[in-house]
Amino acid sequence: MGARITFITAALAAVITLAATSAGRAADSFATPAISLQRADWRAALDQLRSELTTAPDVAADVALSARRRDVSSDDPRRRPALVQLNGVTSTVFTGIGRSPVPVLLPLDTSAYLSARRRGAVDPQTLPRYQADFQADLFDAGPSGYDAVFSLAPEVTAGLPSRIFAKPVEVQITGSLITYDIADPAGGKGEGVKALSAQYPDLRRFIREGYVRYAFTRFGVPYVVSIQCLDSAPRPKRLACREAYPIAERFLRALRVAGGQPSRNAPEITPIAAERPSASDADFTYRPVGDIVVNSGARGQGGRADPTAYSQIRYPLDAPAYVHSQSFGRRRTSDKFDQPWSQYPWRDNFCETRDFNVGQCASGLGHQGQDLRPGACPVRRDGPDGCDPWRQRVLAVRDGVVIRSARQQGAIIQVNSGTEHVRFRYMHMNPAAMDKDGLLNGRRLREGEPIGVVSNYLDHPNGTTRHLHFDVQLFTRDGWIWVNPYMTLIAAYERLIGGRGREVGVEIAATPPPATTGALGTPALDSSPLGPAADAAAGRDRN
Repeated sequence: MGARITFITAALAAVITLAATSAGRAADSFATPAISLQRADWRAALDQLRSELTTAPDVAADVALSARRRDVSSDDPRRRPALVQLNGVTSTVFTGIGRSPVPVLLPLDTSAYLSARRRGAVDPQTLPRYQADFQADLFDAGPSGYDAVFSLAPEVTAGLPSRIFAKPVEVQITGSLITYDIADPAGGKGEGVKALSAQYPDLRRFIREGYVRYAFTRFGVPYVVSIQCLDSAPRPKRLACREAYPIAERFLRALRVAGGQPSRNAPEITPIAAERPSASDADFTYRPVGDIVVNSGARGQGGRADPTAYSQIRYPLDAPAYVHSQSFGRRRTSDKFDQPWSQYPWRDNFCETRDFNVGQCASGLGHQGQDLRPGACPVRRDGPDGCDPWRQRVLAVRDGVVIRSARQQGAIIQVNSGTEHVRFRYMHMNPAAMDKDGLLNGRRLREGEPIGVVSNYLDHPNGTTRHLHFDVQLFTRDGWIWVNPYMTLIAAYERLIGGRGREVGVEIAATPPPATTGALGTPALDSSPLGPAADAAAGRDRN
């Protein structure tokens, strides 16, 4: 009997050891994102371009189209005169258009624009006339594809809903060789648009994560057109999705081939894994991904254990810094809330309850990103090495281009490289300060460049607690989708401090009620008379 007990004990110990070893390996391994790579059909693009230019014979002097298709008969892109000449003309408006390795579709009446340009009849004031009345706010092309942001002025009403909106309506379009393959239960859905079925046979219209989206494939490449909107009845100063439909469809009807050029160097199918230091850090600890505060998830759901480090970035704050919920897990002491977030271990808050649609969360609702807080200044000191508790800097996580219009509360840095097509969004910095600093559409940033300070802006100063909301979006066949940046941030922080953190186990704890007041005496979650869904659709992110 004693021998049998000894055997069972030894076997149980072996199982426990194996489980602990497996858990340690799992904690030590960060997954890399899965991507797919498309190949553009440039012959089809040139055929479409020829068709679009047949109405303007006088443009032959601007674009030399070869009837024998010599534009695509060589691997040397310099021997494709139609594309080279077209890019030379349109690059005066869309800088760098020739860098796009996918055919660039834009709302540009190419033949009318080229004819008017030959007559010297085009200037910045008349340009929207050739762009279906849209104004180009941003164009960015790189090794993966291109992105553009256009806006429609409030006074443009022809063929649109009768009411005039309070501000321009922004329309985004992306065409990309790279798409991310994420576990996406909501992906691939949508309905056709009968009025556009002849022009776009595989067009899908659907509403996801606060945007109405139109996804289609052309020349073997996925394109997505999107407008931020409110999925409800129209409300004052809020664009309802059904009001966005005719604007998006006006945009789609106007899309023409405007440029692009085959690239010698195709994007890479294998993404770069996030590097981690070999040495350990004695202090840095973090809870497992998906381990959100108990009962903080929407509809009784928990977090999502996504082990993926989606990109190698510079951490957006200086160390020490902490990742914790700004809305759950705080305890009232006297008339204030303490700050358990200003310590280790970090805790995931991607899927905690919000009214945002987040397809990666089991409930379908979530936070979209992570709340980050800088460590307290130990001693306030003046000078370049000092620490002003009210001016703790926010930094660019990568080289990239800014996507942000004036007065918007969020700022996006986009990376378009040979291995990535990814966006990083920052929330709660003061819009007036960002406007003054020129953090606007098209600005180029370098990794580590200061772009602002940690603040508490949400619709107005002191609108939330003082922290930075940070999130990551990937381009998929459904457009730009939010994914959990928790592991990406852990790997970035480890590189910043020069040591690996240690994952600590899940602990069972009583569930504290959500806080209604922030640590600084301000609302932790601002209230809107229109509700959080209206805030999300209007860009009033309650993050």
